Amino acid sequence: MMEFQKEVDARGLNCPLPILKAKKALTDMKTGDVLCVLATDPGSVRDFQAFAKQTGNTLLEHVQVEKEFTFYLQRK
Repeated sequence: MMEFQKEVDARGLNCPLPILKAKKALTDMKTGDVLCVLATDPGSVRDFQAFAKQTGNTLLEHVQVEKEFTFYLQRK
């Protein structure tokens, strides 16, 4: 388990809501802080990869356990 400063629970939400919640959370964070996002939307894997690339934030890791996804994003 990775250490993080903030967690967003986006389980049960479909695109684009997990991304929007993550984007909002990241604006309140400092450079280098890590955000943990919990999601259940299978499309979120592709979405978070694209989001990281577009925003310059780093997708450190994503883990899938059954139908739940956990993403760790580091604020740029």
